Amino acid sequence: MNNLNSVLIEGNMVRDPTVRSTPKGTQVCNFSIASNRYYRQDTNFEKEVGFFDVEAWGRLVDTCISQGRKGRGVRVVGRLKQGRWTGDDGKNHSRVSIVAEHVEYRADYKKADVPSTEAESMAEAAWDEKPEAERDQYEFPNIPRKEVPVEEYAVSF
Repeated sequence: MNNLNSVLIEGNMVRDPTVRSTPKGTQVCNFSIASNRYYRQDTNFEKEVGFFDVEAWGRLVDTCISQGRKGRGVRVVGRLKQGRWTGDDGKNHSRVSIVAEHVEYRADYKKADVPSTEAESMAEAAWDEKPEAERDQYEFPNIPRKEVPVEEYAVSF
């Protein structure tokens, strides 16, 4: 019996997707997304940004390359994968990434009041931000969400 390993995450792509091939010729697409989390600290709302690496395989690669771009909103359904290795210095390293099984893209539109270069610089600034240390006590604010139509792409195995 397999244990449950499932993740659903929403955010914005912080880089354009890149494609590489395995030695056997299978294509894999890699991209990173930034996901914001808001919480209340005393009387102020704080923002914490998390950055997550995503990889897509098979037919999902084509849609990630054609639809994905830096700044675009994305929802990823997949599983967590942990890579472990020993570095040249003899130290053990570990990295957790998301293997996408389903990817949805938010509608691709530009804000009229924000030029694309300013939006890109805002995304780069968010990428450079380091999240604050986890707080012991926090509350989630009631933040209204705007429903946006999505384009849906799925891979069947």
